[in-house]
Amino acid sequence: MNVTERFLKYVAFDTQSDENSESCPSTAKQKELGAFLVEDMKTIGIADARMDEYGYVYGSVPGTAEGPVIGLIAHMDTSPDCSGKDVKPRIVEYRGGDLVLNQAENLVMRVKDFPSLRKNEGKHLIVTDGTTLLGADDKAGIAEILTAVEQLLAEGGPRVPLRIGFTPDEEVGRGADRFDVKGFGAEFAYTADGGTLGELEYENFNAASAAVRCKGVSIHPGSAKGRMVNAMQVAVDFHSMLPSHERPEYTEGYEGFSMLAHMEGGIESASLHYIIRDHDRFKFEQKKARFQMIARYLNERYGEGTVTVELKDSYYNMKEKILPVMHVVERARAAMTAAGMDPVAVPIRGGTDGARLSFEGLPCPNLCTGGENYHGRYEYIPVEDMERCVEMLKHIARP
Repeated sequence: MNVTERFLKYVAFDTQSDENSESCPSTAKQKELGAFLVEDMKTIGIADARMDEYGYVYGSVPGTAEGPVIGLIAHMDTSPDCSGKDVKPRIVEYRGGDLVLNQAENLVMRVKDFPSLRKNEGKHLIVTDGTTLLGADDKAGIAEILTAVEQLLAEGGPRVPLRIGFTPDEEVGRGADRFDVKGFGAEFAYTADGGTLGELEYENFNAASAAVRCKGVSIHPGSAKGRMVNAMQVAVDFHSMLPSHERPEYTEGYEGFSMLAHMEGGIESASLHYIIRDHDRFKFEQKKARFQMIARYLNERYGEGTVTVELKDSYYNMKEKILPVMHVVERARAAMTAAGMDPVAVPIRGGTDGARLSFEGLPCPNLCTGGENYHGRYEYIPVEDMERCVEMLKHIARP
């Protein structure tokens, strides 16, 4: 089975994760793809393929030559941001210009909005009908890993021992929660969970969440002077004291941000929920400290206990764990070059399973899969780029 055929089979599974669920996996439907992958793995010769009670899929490929035991990891879930049900993929030979996804719904992928299209003229793009996401994040990674393994086994020749791992719930930040690092048995690993062809990532955001809760005092507005404390106004005051230039819409590259993700409330209570991100650990801690500082100021103004802030770290920048083992990055660079790519190291403006796994003792940079415009209806992936990524993974496995 080639990588495109395999990918099209996988995107037929609806595997959206759910950040509001307390179960693992967060949605039972992820296990349906997991069970299918186990059978696919056994078919291509991964005899010990299995899925555990939490929906994690594992398997191993014995080596035929001396070398490190290398892990290849991808995630099975898709983003909750856009529907992943009844995905209708099609392959388009792209010859340039705007690309109509759905004539009836007037859904058009315009070059001015998605300039990555320009570099993909002449390629065959897998797109949706514009009503769902595609699922290349990260079913492309799974398809590329298993196609590479299938070809390695068929071709024979020298290869190092491989460990395969597919995780649930990466999109809601829990992909590494129950990953069996010790049982996995790899010296280092790679997540195939990146985007544009040639991108190699070993730096990511430090990440935290912040829950800001504001208490108010409800008084009839006719006699409210000097007595009412409107919790919604307190929340507005809090948000207005955060630097406006440190929002996602004004940042790029290594610039961090604090983003208001959700808000609700009334006069007596209001809440704000933020995500906090920065590549630099010192600046990351400064951003968190600012939240506490604003809370202290507003409590002095409105009364103690009016504002509370709950901060929770999510993951950290894997760079500090990768720098001591840069041979892992250099191996990936060499494999990309051998596969005809121009490797470019870029910082991830987000996180991956590899970030947490790196802090659990499994150094784990992130590799491109070729996809574009993740988490939305304009997601696409070139067939030719998936094939190139398969070659990259095969080169990584060679001694």
